[in-house]
Amino acid sequence: MNDRYLSVDQVAELLGTTARFPRRLIEERRIRYVKVGRYVRIPESALREYIASRTVEPRRRPRSRFGRAAA
Repeated sequence: MNDRYLSVDQVAELLGTTARFPRRLIEERRIRYVKVGRYVRIPESALREYIASRTVEPRRRPRSRFGRAAA
């Protein structure tokens, strides 16, 4: 229970999006959330998990053994 619970507007600000995006994530159940009465809160850990699961690591291009051909 040490998790912070963020509002939709706070999540949108952290993600750099409008409030519509986190609301869509909630509606499509693509992120964990908690209902407190009529309010919807997203645990900070759920936001970290969502970001981690969608992070794309860069690929390293394999180095050529022979270098570039002369032009």
